[in-house]
Amino acid sequence: MSVAFLSNLQMRRVLITGAHGFTGGYIRDDLIAAGYWVAGTCCNSPKGGELRLDITSLTDCRQVIEAVRPDFIIHLAAISFVAHDVPLDMYHVNVLGTLNLLQACADIGHQPDKILVVSSANVYGNAGGIIDEKVRPEPVNHYGASKLAMENLVKTWFDRLPIVVVRPFNYTGRGQAPRFLIPKIVSHFVDRRPVIELGNLDVARDFSDVRTVAKIYRALLVSDAVSDIVNVCSGRPYTLQEVIDMVRDASGHQLEVRVNPAFVRENEVKMLVGSPEKLRRLAPEVGAIDFLDTIRWMVGC
Repeated sequence: MSVAFLSNLQMRRVLITGAHGFTGGYIRDDLIAAGYWVAGTCCNSPKGGELRLDITSLTDCRQVIEAVRPDFIIHLAAISFVAHDVPLDMYHVNVLGTLNLLQACADIGHQPDKILVVSSANVYGNAGGIIDEKVRPEPVNHYGASKLAMENLVKTWFDRLPIVVVRPFNYTGRGQAPRFLIPKIVSHFVDRRPVIELGNLDVARDFSDVRTVAKIYRALLVSDAVSDIVNVCSGRPYTLQEVIDMVRDASGHQLEVRVNPAFVRENEVKMLVGSPEKLRRLAPEVGAIDFLDTIRWMVGC
């Protein structure tokens, strides 16, 4: 594999797996603006300077780690859509793929300064209230179960590599796929549609801005955190009705909101919000973007 694109070896090098995903572009831009050299990977159609990486191939992982020899790794590559059609894919990519990346570092004798492994708040399942990292994970779907299995196996590497596992709660921003809740709501208002169908309107969830998440990940790379698990969240719950009201005000459009029984989950938790206490200790310099500003940005105000 050619490494001619490694133009400035004096810069701190960051490898981002899954760089073509929603989050990857924001993290890349944030790191470059902060003076880092960034290499992104994707499984198909790499663009200028990017590397092709099948995360389920240990050989591919070894080649990419050898080519870049990154100071930091942000591991985003995953199947992250909860309703993915083939559950087994989640375990291949989310669990075995992550282990391949760690094994590749060991196999070529390269130890980055920090490896940020991205898990998910889905590992908490239906836990209610304000959730800190001490809450026992009890996932209720294959996505959450695959992430928890990944975490448990990653912990066995804590004594060999400097790893931090993050559990992001809900976050959103421009460019997120419309199958996710907030982009769905925004698109209905922006497109001036007459009706939107949703589930329970009184549930409350913890929402953050993807740009804040990008800054948090960068801050955690150089933080004292190691061999640890950290919630990435705002600590502020918003009901679905509050979100609808914010989007309505920002867009200036009125539409009918219908509750579709097919979207209503039985015994759904009323409030799901993370505790950002540990995060604020580790990355006190990162200020959160107000969620109303996030909504206005997505609407195009």
